[in-house]
Amino acid sequence: MAKSSILSSSIAKKVAMALSGLFLVTFLALHFFINLTSVFSDETFNVCSHFMGNNPIIQFVMQPILVAGVVFHFVMGFVLEIQNRAARPISYAKNNGAANSSWASRNMIISGLVVLAFLGLHFYDFWIPEMVYKYVEVNPFEPTRYFGEMVHKFESPVRTGIYCVSFVLLFLHLWHGFNSSMQSIGFNNKFSRSLHKLGYAFAVIVPFGFIFIALFHHFNQ
Repeated sequence: MAKSSILSSSIAKKVAMALSGLFLVTFLALHFFINLTSVFSDETFNVCSHFMGNNPIIQFVMQPILVAGVVFHFVMGFVLEIQNRAARPISYAKNNGAANSSWASRNMIISGLVVLAFLGLHFYDFWIPEMVYKYVEVNPFEPTRYFGEMVHKFESPVRTGIYCVSFVLLFLHLWHGFNSSMQSIGFNNKFSRSLHKLGYAFAVIVPFGFIFIALFHHFNQ
């Protein structure tokens, strides 16, 4: 009975983590779409950013939900990692993990930590200055400031390089995470193969799309 309870608890945690990951993917897609507009039109980017930064529903409802989702997803990741390690107390002298699994699947905790660190950098670079601008300094609304502020962030080759490396690890995290999420929630029907392909496409297009955006603005200063 105890073993069954532990198994059920583990499955529930995996399902919860999978659903929180899929939830965060929607915000990542929206963020990517808005940033992509900066490549084609600074005016469109300013309009979208001004709307996102000053809409009360987004700022005071969706944004706290997003932060809670990020915290929950990574906490569950650590809990599952500790639980998995506890379930395998014996360390084998010879274990060729690469023969049975990919690097991404064996190092989700590493890529997850790097992605979490990247989110911290992103908050430091964009979110905190935005909060200071609006609520500490109480500056007047300036709907055309966003493009210039974003481009300025990518002047530094060091910061641009950190962003690019972080997005490569985000790609690895998404590549394995999406497939794992589908397995965790038991999605297996005639649409699952197409959805898996869509997930893999998302894992490639979005992170490398962010890299393209960062490099585009860095080399077009």
